[in-house]
Amino acid sequence: MIATKKELDSLLLGTNAQPHALLGMHPITQHGKPGVVVRTLLQDAATCEVVEGEGKNEKRVPMEKYDALGFFEVFLPERTGVFPYSLRVQKTNGEIRQFADPYRFLPTLSNQDLYLFNEGTEQRVYQKLGAHLRTIDGVRGVSFAVWAPNAARVSVVGDFCRWDGRYFSMRSLGNSGVWEIFIPGLQEGLLYKYEIVPRNGSLRLKTDPYGAYFESPPNNASVVWDTDKYKWNDQAWIERREKTDWLKQPVSVYEVHLGSWRRNTDDGNRPLTYREIATELAEYVKQMGFTHVEFMPLAEYPFSGSWGYQVTGFYAPTHRYGTPEDFMYLVDTLHQHGIGVLMDWVPAHFPKDFFALPHFDGTHLYEHQDPRQGEHQDWGTLIFNYSRPEVRCFLVGSAMTWLDRYHIDGLRVDAVASMLYLDYSRKAGEWIPNKHGGRENLDAIEFLRYANTTVHKYFPGALMIAEESTAWGGVTKPAKDKGLGFNLKWNMGWMHDTLEYFKKDPIHRKWQHNQLTFGMIYQNTERFMMAFSHDEVVHGKGSMMLKMGADHMPDKARQLRALYAWMWGWPGKKTLFMGCEFGQSAEWAYDKSLDWHLLQYLDHEGVKLLVADLNRLYLENKFLPESDYDHQSFQWVNNNDGNNSVISFVRHGTNPDDILLVVANMTPVPRPNYRVGVPRTGQWVETLNTNAKKYGGGGEGHPEPLKTTTIKWDGRAQAIDLSLPGMSVLYFRYQTNTSAPTSAGVKNNA
Repeated sequence: MIATKKELDSLLLGTNAQPHALLGMHPITQHGKPGVVVRTLLQDAATCEVVEGEGKNEKRVPMEKYDALGFFEVFLPERTGVFPYSLRVQKTNGEIRQFADPYRFLPTLSNQDLYLFNEGTEQRVYQKLGAHLRTIDGVRGVSFAVWAPNAARVSVVGDFCRWDGRYFSMRSLGNSGVWEIFIPGLQEGLLYKYEIVPRNGSLRLKTDPYGAYFESPPNNASVVWDTDKYKWNDQAWIERREKTDWLKQPVSVYEVHLGSWRRNTDDGNRPLTYREIATELAEYVKQMGFTHVEFMPLAEYPFSGSWGYQVTGFYAPTHRYGTPEDFMYLVDTLHQHGIGVLMDWVPAHFPKDFFALPHFDGTHLYEHQDPRQGEHQDWGTLIFNYSRPEVRCFLVGSAMTWLDRYHIDGLRVDAVASMLYLDYSRKAGEWIPNKHGGRENLDAIEFLRYANTTVHKYFPGALMIAEESTAWGGVTKPAKDKGLGFNLKWNMGWMHDTLEYFKKDPIHRKWQHNQLTFGMIYQNTERFMMAFSHDEVVHGKGSMMLKMGADHMPDKARQLRALYAWMWGWPGKKTLFMGCEFGQSAEWAYDKSLDWHLLQYLDHEGVKLLVADLNRLYLENKFLPESDYDHQSFQWVNNNDGNNSVISFVRHGTNPDDILLVVANMTPVPRPNYRVGVPRTGQWVETLNTNAKKYGGGGEGHPEPLKTTTIKWDGRAQAIDLSLPGMSVLYFRYQTNTSAPTSAGVKNNA
């Protein structure tokens, strides 16, 4: 045996970090004779031969077996260099297999790849690390690469080696901390994990951080998968998205938890698959007038009760609803219906499930070691160490893969506030100040700026939306100007104040009038998105319908209609959680279908019809979305009539004739002969009335255009007299006396 006992023991004991330096083919001089030595470690092999050439030119050389675990070696004299070869193996059961030796191939990663990864700037790291089907030197197989800088040995294990880490051990690529191997013959669908032997600590089995697909719990193995085989049909949508300035376009988002939108009651009440839901969801969203769907997290997660917010597979669509191609089909179908696709993305934290990221290579690799920095005590999760370039690279690569591989149109970034503040939900002494002594997480700030900048660089037209609940300044300011670089920010303050107002009995609302008006004080500090999300209809908070300050369902429905019309009239893009669009009575439950049967009742069907009309009005009156972030486009008409709980404002476009008047009566008391000052002389046409009979209201309204009267009112030179139904919001479009009536859609007072 040419290999030394020490070298052999390093293989058999699993301590060799450079198996390619021993196994495979290597030029040597043996007893003064030049040649090559071939070594291999094979599982369950009785004999092995080195095979050169094919067909009639094939030459076989038997190898000698030196250990029962399958170490074979042979010296080929007078060969001046290495050459392509394969191994012909007869197993102990008599089966014969012939395959290319995994240890004959050069690394699949270049020095440049490794440099950029360690620098944190390899934006398409998902094409480099992880498992990839490749053809190298005409040989098909799978390359594996994983970052584990503090490991003594890393192996790929799976059914193909009976999960024995002594076989298919990977090579360490120097100081990069990356381990790599190419294994010929492996195919799509094989289960695998990484067996990691830390320098200190016990052996562990880990799923692939860059895995593209996973099996279900409890095993949670990664699955080799080809993510490049799907044939997309959404090029027209992608090209249109790239040219679109979404800040001036309608953005009305339907937030969806895919597993509970609708279920198959004929098959054990199971969730619909990606493919089953695709057309049905697309047609419903189109019918309702929403422009985008926002999926709650679909990156792989083990615990269904986390709703997807505790992610273990940051690069993989969850297995629950199908394969990666099935998810692509869903996105493709939505795009072909003209609907954008957003997804919640969770770079703030990850769960403690030991099969995934925690203590990955025997050290706190992805998370901080100090729990004052590395643990969310409220959520029982771990916080990413944003100071590490490789961690930043991992997270940015996750964002990029959803837009590149899966063609989605943007990310709603979850829990941004928890990333920005070192003392988030912590008491004194439970956090570590930054280098300046402050509470800002400087590394997280730089990460968010880099992530947003990178996404916008490579994917024009993509939306990055922040769920940020504090008064942090510059969330939607460009990163180059020291902002965070998001396109939009959820307006959590407006949401909270508005819901608190609507929860109150109308008789008390005159004392809380400022809760509806205060939001305009800070409205233009950020580019806000008005959102009623899943967070508002769980954990005992009650559904949107049941929040309303009324005792009877028809009254609750009337208030909910007023709330939605108030929201759609307010400047800013919109987000509404599924089920809220028809006033579901029960709180949302992740393991049940929405209560679609409620649509047989007008209280619920009427809310649904109103939301559809609100979306159509928003789409057709283009000056509304165009002016969402123009502070000059909004003017109060009267925000001081708290005694009557009536509020009015106008929305302007750049065309002087583009004016929408919004008048809200927030009590059940009708206000006949209610005078409102208006900015233009002419006629005002009622285009939406939440009291319309089609929505379940009484039908009182203004079927004919209202002509202005020359009288000073509300600081304006002319006014119109309205008859305001109780608990209603009315929209009026301005028109000159000579122009044809302009309506957003159907006649709403019928």
